[in-house]
Order: sequence, then structure tokens, then C-alpha cells
Amino acid sequence: MTQGERIKEIRKYLDLTMEKFGERLGVGKTAISKLENNERNLTDQMAVSICREFDVNETWLRTGEGEMFIQRTRNQQITDFLGDLIKEEDGTFKKRLIEAMSKLDKKDWEDIERLVNKLAKKD
Repeated sequence: MTQGERIKEIRKYLDLTMEKFGERLGVGKTAISKLENNERNLTDQMAVSICREFDVNETWLRTGEGEMFIQRTRNQQITDFLGDLIKEEDGTFKKRLIEAMSKLDKKDWEDIERLVNKLAKKD
């Protein structure tokens, strides 16, 4: 399998159009098409961007060896989420929700935990 075929496999696995995939990488769908069809070589910068944006294993992307995706720890996932959250515009729902959560005290958290546990038990 070529690098282009592996890029296409990532995109298809993530159920993204060329346009949406390219958007997340800062390029157009034509650039993605050329990469997937091996009409353009994969640059180091693009490889790093794909790996960072989609948690792709760089060795797999370049050579086909190993697993397609890297396994991120829970702390890494949370750190990435918070990093992305900081970049959000003020007033977005995500940002307002986290700001509200930051004001909760211990009892509030216990109440939320009880509610979530109750909801999880419902079928």
C-alpha cells in the first residue's frame, strides 16, 4: 500500500470528505486528491500535520508498519481537549460549560455524579 493509499484509508476510516479532511489540515481537496493518488509526494510537514490532527502513527503513515492510530493516554486526551478549548471563541457552548464547571464545589460534583450514575442505569 502506498502513502497515498494510507492517507485515503485514514480519511475513509474517519468518514471525512476530501474537503473536510483538507480543511482540518489547512489545504484544499485538490491537494488531498493529489496526495491520495500519489500525484504529489507527502512532505514531512504534511505527515506531521496528519499525525498530529488525527492521532495517526507516523511510522504506519510512512511505511505501513504498526497500527494506524496511536493510543493516547486519558491525560493526553484531556490535555489536548483543554488546549483546543483555550483557542475557542469566548461565548461558545463548550467554553461556557467549562467555565460553569470550574465554579462547582465538592457537593455540586457529588450531585452531578449521582445524576450521571442514575442516567447510566436507565435503559
